[in-house]
Amino acid sequence: MVRRDRLRRMREWWVQVGLLAVPLLAAYLHIPPPQLSPALHSWKSSGKFFTYKGLRIFYQDSVGVVGSPEIVVLLHGFPTSSYDWYKIWEGLTLRFHRVIALDFLGFGFSDKPRPHHYSIFEQASIVEALLRHLGLQNRRINLLSHDYGDTVAQELLYRYKQNRSGRLTIKSLCLSNGGIFPETHRPLLLQKLLKDGGVLSPILTRLMNFFVFSRGLTPVFGPYTRPSESELWDMWAGIRNNDGNLVIDSLLQYINQRKKFRRRWVGALASVTIPIHFIYGPLDPVNPYPEFLELKTLPRSTVSILDDHISHYPQLEDPMGFLNAYMGFINSF
Repeated sequence: MVRRDRLRRMREWWVQVGLLAVPLLAAYLHIPPPQLSPALHSWKSSGKFFTYKGLRIFYQDSVGVVGSPEIVVLLHGFPTSSYDWYKIWEGLTLRFHRVIALDFLGFGFSDKPRPHHYSIFEQASIVEALLRHLGLQNRRINLLSHDYGDTVAQELLYRYKQNRSGRLTIKSLCLSNGGIFPETHRPLLLQKLLKDGGVLSPILTRLMNFFVFSRGLTPVFGPYTRPSESELWDMWAGIRNNDGNLVIDSLLQYINQRKKFRRRWVGALASVTIPIHFIYGPLDPVNPYPEFLELKTLPRSTVSILDDHISHYPQLEDPMGFLNAYMGFINSF
């Protein structure tokens, strides 16, 4: 009798906990995205949108050196946005006539449709569509990429190599800290859970918050170059814009795509004649040293290794070192 009474009280307690948790969880799941900081608001206000197959894509396009024919297109990484380039943006405008960056579909201020089959192929087509929109489809383009953007650049390089009509004409390619060799790529635990989580993925993405995000992202920065809390909030605001946290699991399928299309994308790097350069933060836990560089046996390619404490986001952690390395590459041919 006593045991039965105890079980009844326990059931009542769990019912009360459940009744309390439901409205709290409902309120949590409807927390609005954080307000944009003045700097991030300025970045958005100075950019523009174009439409790709009914979807709005955000981009930046700055005119730099007058009289120069040089154009550079910047391709950002996962899970952030074109704002990753803000620390080197002004420096690039001093060397190039046009400096262009976009937020890939599903990132930053661009649309984030769901459900949607996000793919590297589609992102490459969006880059091509942007340059057609800007009337630059017949110009020679310098590509500068990071992380996820490296794989998009590899697909663009493959298309260029195939001489397909409507594709970019690539003058040079510079990649940085991306998993261009799938066998040396070490995804974070959260990335593994989300890309292979099945029915758990939608739950995990809904439960993701600033604390989880910042705890997951901070370790990929070097110990002396970690972002401030305000910088992390800017990154999180970009992700939360248009409920972007709900498509992270779909975006992460790029890791599986890298493995599936390794021959296509690594092969594109191995068989071209344009100048190729790598800028590498050697403390990167996602693309670890020295395994990453040991596989870099590509023709006409060169490498800039930054200071020992620089990690996965070299353009944010060491913007001057990154910019100097890139300018050294651009001025070498």
